[in-house]
Amino acid sequence: MPGRKVCLVLLAALVTSGAALPQSAIRYDAASRVWQLSAGEMTYEIGVNDQNGLQTMYWGPRLEGPSTLASAKSYPEAASFDASLSTTPLEYAAWGDGLPTQPALKISFPDGNRSLILDYLDSKQTDGPNGDRLEITLRDRLAEVYVHLFYKVYAPGILARWSQIENRTKAVITVEQAASATLNLPPSTSYELSSLSGRWGAEWQLQTVALVPGHNVLESRRGSTSHQSNPWLAIGRTGETTETAGPVWFGELGWSGSWQIDVEQTFSHRIKITGGYNTFDFSYPLAPGQLLNTPIFYVGYTSKGHGEASRILHHFQQQQILPGAPRPKPRPIIYNSWEATEFNVDEAGQLALAEKAASLGVERMVIDDGWFGQRATDHAGLGDWYVNQTKFPNGLKPVIDRVHQLGMDFGIWVEPEMINPDSDLYRKHPDWAMSFPGRPRTEARNQLVLNLARDDVKQFILSFLDKLVSENDIAFLKWDYNRNWSEPGWDAVPLPEQKEIYVRYIDNLYNVLAELRKRHPKLEIESCSGGGGRVDLGILRYTDEVWPSDNTDALDRLSIQDGFSHAYTPGVMVAWVTDVPNFLDRRNIPLQFRFTVAMTGALGIGSDVTKWTADESSLATRLLAFYKTIRSTVQQGALYRLVAPEANEQSALEYVAEDGHQAVLFAFLHSQHYGEPFQTVRAKGLEPAALYKVNPLDPAKATGLPQQMTGSELMGLGLSLHLIGDYDSTAIVFEKVERK
Repeated sequence: MPGRKVCLVLLAALVTSGAALPQSAIRYDAASRVWQLSAGEMTYEIGVNDQNGLQTMYWGPRLEGPSTLASAKSYPEAASFDASLSTTPLEYAAWGDGLPTQPALKISFPDGNRSLILDYLDSKQTDGPNGDRLEITLRDRLAEVYVHLFYKVYAPGILARWSQIENRTKAVITVEQAASATLNLPPSTSYELSSLSGRWGAEWQLQTVALVPGHNVLESRRGSTSHQSNPWLAIGRTGETTETAGPVWFGELGWSGSWQIDVEQTFSHRIKITGGYNTFDFSYPLAPGQLLNTPIFYVGYTSKGHGEASRILHHFQQQQILPGAPRPKPRPIIYNSWEATEFNVDEAGQLALAEKAASLGVERMVIDDGWFGQRATDHAGLGDWYVNQTKFPNGLKPVIDRVHQLGMDFGIWVEPEMINPDSDLYRKHPDWAMSFPGRPRTEARNQLVLNLARDDVKQFILSFLDKLVSENDIAFLKWDYNRNWSEPGWDAVPLPEQKEIYVRYIDNLYNVLAELRKRHPKLEIESCSGGGGRVDLGILRYTDEVWPSDNTDALDRLSIQDGFSHAYTPGVMVAWVTDVPNFLDRRNIPLQFRFTVAMTGALGIGSDVTKWTADESSLATRLLAFYKTIRSTVQQGALYRLVAPEANEQSALEYVAEDGHQAVLFAFLHSQHYGEPFQTVRAKGLEPAALYKVNPLDPAKATGLPQQMTGSELMGLGLSLHLIGDYDSTAIVFEKVERK
C-alpha cells in the first residue's frame, strides 16, 4: 500500500513589522562536516561525528559568520551502563545498539530483528526566496533502510523539521515508532517546561513544571489533537525566563491525529525532545519502495521571553501556515444561531435572527446544527446531508438570498466525519463506521466515527460537501467533530495494514479539505471539535479559524484565550458574545464585559439577539462599529500580554498593528477588593519617540489621561484606569500622530 505524504505547503518567507530581522540561511562547512542553520535570532548546528553519526551541536542564540566549531565528536561513555550512544546528543537515533533513551525510530524486520543503526550517507541543500531547505539522508548500517531528514528555516526564527522513512529492502518492514524530529538542549539542571492542558470547557490551561530526570510525555491517543493536551511546548530556565525576558526554546507539531512529544531529561541533565506520531497502538508496514512521511515539527528560540516566543509563532502562522498567507483575510463578525435555537431551526426563525444581526452590524450569518436530514435531536440524522423539507420547505435559497440582501454572507454547520446509527447512511453502509467487529462499540453524543481512512468514505464526504457548496451560495463551513475515537478498527484491509488508520485517516482529512478549497477558492472553513479539540498547525493549513472552547463564559474565556495565545495567533481565535447566565458557570456578566473579552479575538455573537433590549442593541451596535476600527490590529498585530488573568482579579493585554500606526489596550477587572484601584498599566511595543493620540472606548474610565502621549510615556509612565466594582472593562486605542 503506498505511503501517505503529509501535505507540505511552504509559502513565502516570513516578514515582520519593525526593524529588519536577520534572514534565514543554511551554511555548510565541508572540512568539518558541520551545518549551521540560522533564522531570526536562532542558530541550530548539526555535524557528522567521528562515528559517522549525525549529532546535534548547538541550539540557541544566533551565531554570526561561518561556524568556528570543530567537527562533531561523539561523547565518551559514562560507564559500562551508559555507553557513548547514551551520552551523545544524536540528531535522529533509531532503536538499536543498546540505545536506552527515547528513540526517534523503531522498526521490526520480517526475521524478528528490531535493531537499526543510522549512519550519515549524504545531503543536499536548496536555497531560495521561500527559505533555505536541507535534506540529510541516513542509512542503516546493514539494511537498505533510509531516513531522510528535512530542515527548512524561516525568518524571523522558525525551523521546520520532518522525516521520511524509505524501505529499499526486498521485504515488508514494520515501522513501530516514527518521530518527526529529536531536539537536544544543552545540559542544565534549571529547565522548566510550559505546556497547555485541560478538558472540554476548560481548555488551554497553561502549566509550568520544573524538569527533573525522567520523561514528561505530552500526547493524545484520541485520534485527534484533543482538549486534554495540545502539541505545543516551551522550555525556559527557572528564575531567568519570564513573559518579557530570558531564553525560550519552543515548538509545536503540525498534526491533527494522535501525537506524542516526549521531553526527557537524561542522567546527564540533557534535555531531549522527541515529537511525532504517537507510539501507542501504532504500526505502519512499508513494502519495498514505499515511504512514510512524518508530520512537521516547528521549533524556535528567543532570548526575549515567552511573549516574544508567542509573537514569533503568531507571525509565522499568519504569513506561512494559514490559507491566504502571507495576507490572510481578516475574520468577519459572525452571528451563529446555535444558542438561540439549538435544533429548533426553521426558515422563519433564522430569518428573524438574520434581520436583527444585520441591524447590529454583523457580517456573516451561520445556521448551526439541525438543518439537515431528520435532525430534531442529536439522536438522528448525522450522515444524511440533505435539507430538511419540514424546516426549510423551499430549501436554503430563500434564507441565503435574504441574508445577502441584508449585506451579510452565509455559512452553515456540518459534521462530516460522524454518523448516527439512526440515519439512512448508516442503514446503507454500517461498515463505514469505525469499530472492532464482534466487539462492543462506544457511542458518544449518540454518534459513531466514520472511518475516513477508507477511500470510499473520503469520496462520499468530499462529494456531499462539494454538492452542498456548489448548489448554495455558501461562504463558510463550521466543520465540527464532536467525539474521540474509541474502537479504531479497520477490518476491510489485511491485518498488518489496519493500524495505518492513524495516519491515513488524517491524510484523507487533509486531502478532502485541500480539494474542497481548490474547487471553491472563496470558501472559508472553521475547525471546531466540541471547542478546542482539534487545533494544531496541521489543520490550520486548511482552515481559516478555530473554535477554542464551547465555554463562552467571559470570565473563563479570559484564561482560556490567554492560554490559547501562547501557541496560536488571536487572528484565528473565534470568540462569541453569548447570553447570561452562562450555561456552564451560571454567571451573570454585563454585556460590555462580554463584548470586550470577545473583541480580543475574532468577534462573533451567539446570543438570542431577538430578545435584546433597545439599550443592549444600541450598545452592541456601538461596540461592533468600534471593533471594526481595530480588527486588523487585533487579528494581525503583535500581542503583548501585560497582566495575566490566572489567579488575578485584573488583567490587561495590548495589540500593536503590523505597521505600528495603531495599538489597542484592553483592561479587565472581574472583582474589586478593599477599594484597591486598578494597577498602572504600561504599554509595550510602541515607538518611544512617536506621538500617539489616546482614544478611550469609555472616556469616563480614562479620566485624567492626556489626549496625546509619546510612546515612551505610555510605556514608562503608563496609564491609570478607573475600573471599579465587578466585571468592569475598557479598551483604549493609540493612534500614531504624524508630526509636522
